[in-house]
Amino acid sequence: MHHVSSPSILYFGTPVVLVSTLNEDGTSNLAPISSVFWLGYRCMIGLSAVSKTTENLLRTRECVLNLPSVEQAAGVDRLALTTGSDPVPPGKAKRGYRHEPDKWRRSGFTPLPSNVVDTPRIYECPVQLEASLAAIHPIGADAGAAHIRILSFELKILRVHLHESILAEGRPDHVDPDKWRPLIMSFQQFYGLGERVHSSTLAQVPEHLYRTADTESAAVQQAGAGNFSYRVKSASM
Repeated sequence: MHHVSSPSILYFGTPVVLVSTLNEDGTSNLAPISSVFWLGYRCMIGLSAVSKTTENLLRTRECVLNLPSVEQAAGVDRLALTTGSDPVPPGKAKRGYRHEPDKWRRSGFTPLPSNVVDTPRIYECPVQLEASLAAIHPIGADAGAAHIRILSFELKILRVHLHESILAEGRPDHVDPDKWRPLIMSFQQFYGLGERVHSSTLAQVPEHLYRTADTESAAVQQAGAGNFSYRVKSASM
């Protein structure tokens, strides 16, 4: 039977993303999130209106979306309940957050220069997406400005970096879903993907038919600038 319920959160399972942004002093901040989805080369993320990542994103209008695999779960977890904000916002302090000025040291991740934005990527993450801020959408604005505690950000993906270990054989622009094992957050717990359940009829649609003007713009920019790929040790994946 189904029951009418009132769960405190509705995190039914989404990929974990580590958002890297630049602080005002030139250092960088890392923040794990799981409120995220993609449409073409646009990405929507949800953030607290008073987070350090929000502050940095509003100021610099750029970030990198780093997608960890299940192999990076421990490093992601070391960032839990930490914030780059000082003092810690009251809402986060109530939930046990503490200020951490050096997220790189704490997580054990390694910064890697980006190609298009000034914000560093995370060396260990198999997927790294350089992005710029396109629009801001307050969440809960219908209840009045005083109730806005979350902002959603529309990001435009400018450059995609994929580790060779997750690419389809002989197809550098195609991720092999049998090789890619994203870290998933479901109701505050980490999970990975299981085996493929069933083939999908949707897979009959060639992927190139989903390309948009944003996709082509990023491809043209990359072709004009050359390929700046960095080789990452497979062992770190």
